[in-house]
Amino acid sequence: FNGCISILEEMTRHLSPEVLLLFSIFAFATCGGYSGQLWVSVDCQLDKASKKYIFTTNLSLHQVSFEAPLCEGRRRERLFLIGDYTSSAEFFVTIAVFAFLYSFMATIVYIFFQKKYRENNRGPLIDFIGTVVFSFMWLVSSSAWAKALSDIKVATDPDEVQELMSACKVMTNKCGSVQGPRWSGLNTSVVFGFLNFVLWAGNIWFVFKETGWHKGGPARYTFLTGRLFRCGRKMWYTVV
Repeated sequence: FNGCISILEEMTRHLSPEVLLLFSIFAFATCGGYSGQLWVSVDCQLDKASKKYIFTTNLSLHQVSFEAPLCEGRRRERLFLIGDYTSSAEFFVTIAVFAFLYSFMATIVYIFFQKKYRENNRGPLIDFIGTVVFSFMWLVSSSAWAKALSDIKVATDPDEVQELMSACKVMTNKCGSVQGPRWSGLNTSVVFGFLNFVLWAGNIWFVFKETGWHKGGPARYTFLTGRLFRCGRKMWYTVV
């Protein structure tokens, strides 16, 4: 039974880098290159006309400008949105990219350099420290990105945008929102961010059991290497 558990842990350890690599890709793929559209309509009472204004927004809201009517003939005013949330997004994507590279390198080491990985217990110790660091960074970056995304939604809310427009402050004019930005992609990136944190944090225990700090860590490999095990009616053989 102990042999079955040890083999299962070994299989899980080899599976983890590929899973972490895949989820890292999902995280930065769903976050990068976002742009959305906001549609606002203005009914000018004096002009007796209804006009629809569309402008594109991105994460650098302070750079997003649009021309809104003043309902005084053809006069317009240029307005800018408030806020810049690119730093939170860039931090999140940076962690995702580095986690991808770390997982990719770990996969190569686990597959092709297994003996080197176990020498002097350095490999497991480095892996343990890296896993702890990335778990913490995933938590920090995901939390920061979730907070930034919440602020972006507030800043681009049609009601908030209408408060910036002078024409909408006149009681005789009617302003309304036609369509707001779609956040499904960015919402998904936040979910993948916290999923990555859960995966990396859960992997800490498996990596810790391979270090010399865990009782019987290095000895487990000596016991398994080149031995035949019975797990129920199935036979298992491990080769280093």
